[in-house]
Amino acid sequence: MKILVNVFHPSLDRSTVNRRWAAELEKHGEITVNLGYARYPDWQIDVAREQELLLAHDRLVFQHPFYWYSTPPLMKKWLDDVLTYGWAYGPGGTALHGKEWVSAISTGGPAKAYQAGGYNSYSMSELLKPLQQTANLIGTKFLIPFVFHGAVQSTPDRIEASARDYLAHICDPELDPQVALRRLLSQMDEAGTKLSP
Repeated sequence: MKILVNVFHPSLDRSTVNRRWAAELEKHGEITVNLGYARYPDWQIDVAREQELLLAHDRLVFQHPFYWYSTPPLMKKWLDDVLTYGWAYGPGGTALHGKEWVSAISTGGPAKAYQAGGYNSYSMSELLKPLQQTANLIGTKFLIPFVFHGAVQSTPDRIEASARDYLAHICDPELDPQVALRRLLSQMDEAGTKLSP
């Protein structure tokens, strides 16, 4: 499985969490790390290059801080520019069908703020619906996101652990629920376990 990680953080050099995540991923040559803000400081996105990268990988990871319940502005522009009509969606737009989408997100606030009754009123699953629908529209499979809460007040040890957890998450073949289900059914079959109605 070839993994592409598109990192969108406008101040990566000042970030404690996203900078550490990117550094961890760059240690692993089998993962392609694409630093959006470093590559496009003028915001002139090379659409052909980005589309080639997407085509060359199976699992597409989008790493970014959660800005106003959404993405940083360059990522929004990237989505607008790169996921073109007739290529990523619409008639003939099947280039990315069957690929996997994983969101990797850091939030400033704590996890308890992201739930019904919390400060932000909604769960992360609810707030990520626009990205999930983007994944649906372009024919990719939206997998379980990796979310790190409380970046603002986090400790170095917790950030370090999150980098290892993040790497394990995006490399996990069973992140795809169908893969996990096939393994479970195979184990049940080998053990002679039958599902009873």
